[in-house]
Amino acid sequence: MKYRDYYEVLGLPRTATKDEVRRAYRKLARKYHPDVSQQADGEDRFKELGEAYQVLKDTEKRAAYDRLGGQWQNGQDFQPPPDWDEGFEFSGAGNERNANADFSEFFEAMFGGPHPGGRSRQTERHGAASNRGAATADDLEDAYRGTQRPIPGQDRHARVMIDLLDAYHGAQRSISLQMPVLDAHGHVILQQSTLNVTIPKGVRVGQHLRLAGQGGAGLGHGPAGDLYLEIAFREDPRFRVDGRDVSLDVPVAPWEAALGAQVTVPTPDGSVELTVPAGSASGRRLRLKGKGIPGKTPGDLYVILTIVLPPADSDSARAAYEAMRQAFHFDPRAHFTGGRP
Repeated sequence: MKYRDYYEVLGLPRTATKDEVRRAYRKLARKYHPDVSQQADGEDRFKELGEAYQVLKDTEKRAAYDRLGGQWQNGQDFQPPPDWDEGFEFSGAGNERNANADFSEFFEAMFGGPHPGGRSRQTERHGAASNRGAATADDLEDAYRGTQRPIPGQDRHARVMIDLLDAYHGAQRSISLQMPVLDAHGHVILQQSTLNVTIPKGVRVGQHLRLAGQGGAGLGHGPAGDLYLEIAFREDPRFRVDGRDVSLDVPVAPWEAALGAQVTVPTPDGSVELTVPAGSASGRRLRLKGKGIPGKTPGDLYVILTIVLPPADSDSARAAYEAMRQAFHFDPRAHFTGGRP
């Protein structure tokens, strides 16, 4: 995937205001409009301008884009940094897709969903979905001025990272969020906030926690919206998560795999004793039922055996390997067929 420098496309510095973005786009769009431009690449440039404008005119898209940093070059091979959108608070306002737009792979990867990061904005309210938050803040203000009736605040959303251990036991955590807003001069800034959040035991990746009344403020004494926190797990050096199931690789010695053994295995809920059956091969999966993430139907924990060979780094170790070679008539490639390599 190639990086798109939207500021370069519009000929703007990264400090450009919202009005400067709009003026630059209008000037260049008139120049490269297919009905006007005589240049061979006019249509492609016009599409590129439209894509850049879709991002930089939108406060939340622009803030999300700016989080990637300014060190990337236009056309450079690019992969979004992991968890680049952690703690980024958004409303979804202005991020609805244009069905007729022809956006680049870069745009689709970053903004292809209904909000920055391309993730689905489905929320869980004990099984119900929240449908508020489609209107922009300007739309709400216009509606309020037109009717003078109370207008509910927008629901807001953010993706937050927790440790796997929190899902096993539950926890109280302090969560830092950044919400993009425009300052008095039209520059996009990030407004910081910190919330104390209860992480329930058994929470899953992708589940949303609803914080009632913590979303956008209402107008005309309208109620505040809600804040939805989408749960993700920080990368763990040992454990991998698939739904409620958890897995980890456990190294075993060759004799433990061949003869069987009792080994101590770490789990997020404490260590357990595991029987390694005799004759186990590397890659064998052993299931610890109900030792995955807790829930009404708890997940399982899968242990994947990895046979680790001791090093032949001494005379006695080399002698032991030589004795094995003499004792076994074993060809690990016996299943290979003949033919030229």
